[in-house]
Amino acid sequence: MASVLTGLATAGTVIAQAGVLAAAVAAVFLGGAGLAAIGGHLAALAVLVLARALLAHAQEVAGARASAAVKSQLRTALLRRVTELGPAWLAGQRTGELTQLATRGVDALDPYFARYLPQLVLACVVTPLFLVCIWLADWLSGLVVLLTLPLIPVFMVLIGLATGRLVQRQWRTLEHLAHHFLDVVDGLPTLRVFGRARAQQRTLAAVTDTYRTATMRVLRISFLSSFVLELAASLSVALVAVQIGLRLVSGGLGLEPALLVLLLAPAGEVGVGEIHPADRDRTG
Repeated sequence: MASVLTGLATAGTVIAQAGVLAAAVAAVFLGGAGLAAIGGHLAALAVLVLARALLAHAQEVAGARASAAVKSQLRTALLRRVTELGPAWLAGQRTGELTQLATRGVDALDPYFARYLPQLVLACVVTPLFLVCIWLADWLSGLVVLLTLPLIPVFMVLIGLATGRLVQRQWRTLEHLAHHFLDVVDGLPTLRVFGRARAQQRTLAAVTDTYRTATMRVLRISFLSSFVLELAASLSVALVAVQIGLRLVSGGLGLEPALLVLLLAPAGEVGVGEIHPADRDRTG
């Protein structure tokens, strides 16, 4: 909740910053205002930039603390459950999987709680807020954004489906690697007695190489998905910029609302694009 509230406050500073900047530029360009005339605008802009930086830092801290608290609770619950089930149950389990779950498995929840969930809530609240501001400044630009905005969730769904399958495969490979490694460590004296240590070394190298390949596939999809989401967001901004430029030339739109729309449109699109499906799918 703290991360979401600071995110909402950050969105408010972005809207105020865009309004102040558009008013200052319009005053200089159209009214020939000097530096003294826009001194108040510049002071307000500096305050807003500082406030935005502080709020962004506070949002990161809140997200990190929330994620750390959740991970601590999950590890405590896991250890309590294992203790309740007792040694008899534990003897029949794969130690590598439990170790992997308690360490890297729980750590993988960081992107989900620190970034994905807060950004998901903010996108549901902040994006309509930006859309309303754009619509009030220029209804035609608001209509363009409204029609092109659904492209981003469509691409996000497609990317999330592809990334989810790859991450599941990577997780299974990692579990197999961890389990096999612990078994080798436990039986290393026996393997050395019978001269089978070298063979297990080759097996571990093969499993490790498989995990490396799966990890590179996930990273490749993640990087490509970021490019696709940025491309979809840029498409909407480009359409808004083109129609605003044509209307400015023809005199059908004022400079200040045009600048306000151009400053708000990218921020609204990026707010949706930051809900990266890979942050959700990396948690398995």
